[in-house]
Amino acid sequence: MNFQALIFSEEKHYRIKRHLLFWFGWWVYFAASHAAHPFNERISYFSNPVFTLTESIFLMLSQVPLTYCMLYIILPFFILKKKYTLSIISIIILWGAGGILNLYLIADLFPKVLSIILPDQFIANTQRPAHVSFFMAILSTYKGAFTITGIALFIKFAKYWYLKEQRNLQLQKENTDAQPELLTAQVHPHFLFNTLNNIYSKTQLESPGGAKMILELSHILRYILDEGRKPLVPLEGELQLLHDYINLEKVRYDERLDLHVSFPSNIENIYIAPLLLLSFVENSFKHGSSKMIKYPWINLKIEMKDDKLVMKLMNGKLDVTDHNSKRKGTGIENVQKRLELLYYGKHTLQIENGEEVFVVNLEIDLDRLEDESIKPIQNISSTDIVYA
Repeated sequence: MNFQALIFSEEKHYRIKRHLLFWFGWWVYFAASHAAHPFNERISYFSNPVFTLTESIFLMLSQVPLTYCMLYIILPFFILKKKYTLSIISIIILWGAGGILNLYLIADLFPKVLSIILPDQFIANTQRPAHVSFFMAILSTYKGAFTITGIALFIKFAKYWYLKEQRNLQLQKENTDAQPELLTAQVHPHFLFNTLNNIYSKTQLESPGGAKMILELSHILRYILDEGRKPLVPLEGELQLLHDYINLEKVRYDERLDLHVSFPSNIENIYIAPLLLLSFVENSFKHGSSKMIKYPWINLKIEMKDDKLVMKLMNGKLDVTDHNSKRKGTGIENVQKRLELLYYGKHTLQIENGEEVFVVNLEIDLDRLEDESIKPIQNISSTDIVYA
């Protein structure tokens, strides 16, 4: 068995094995601890290990739901969101519910099951008092549930820290690998922009449409060279990049392209990692509309819900059934990796590659920063863009 995969893999069978191994280890430890410090002194736990191990299983049955409620409900929805009052109230409620469950399991269900599954010699000298109090059930719950919850939380945070460090190392490696390409792309940037400016000046009178295209291409290149190296850029700049790219692509379709684009207007102080959205839009033109001879169409809607960016991108595509048509492009695969590295646990991405429609649903929790040191290239001002 691959030990590293057992510990860190998110595949279902590894997760099941990991949880079963965790609870088995706790069962052995808890049984020994329970025998060493019993609530009922009249029961000889060490001389009757079968009874001890069986009773420990029933005591654990109330610990399992408490532990998972702490890990997957109270921790992410209350504690990490700094709702401390609700956290304390929830823990108290959970503790009380655990005591009630523990009382039922030990005082009612356990004796009945014990008489069925164990021979009489293992039940001898194990009689409990006629009444097991709720207070004792609460103490029994506290004795195990909060200990195992603390251990589980420690393991979860240790695993989270390790995975975060691995993602940071991978991101640093990818940035290092990308440096030669960035240096190559920046060999003569001033020459490139000066040439574009000269062409723009000469075409303003002769071909205003061509001049507009050159200006937008210049914006795109400058953005990629200047802003693409930054960890975060204003969302306004990213939307301007999409705007310029879409306008360049529209030229080759004349009036054939049915295009609907909607951008948000409430984007002040919202920052995003650069060049994340462009790959999706580029893919919709490259593998979608450009392949359609008749009726190409693209529908792009980006909106902000508080600090969450929500993008829905749909485009038509040819109805082809070969294997390669179902494969996502390299650009999409690369941006998926970047999202995992940069927005791990803070994004959702759903891609539907249908027979005639390609759909991208993306949600990202973005940063709101009071930093005006980074300005967008220019304000978006086009009648082709609808603001929502």
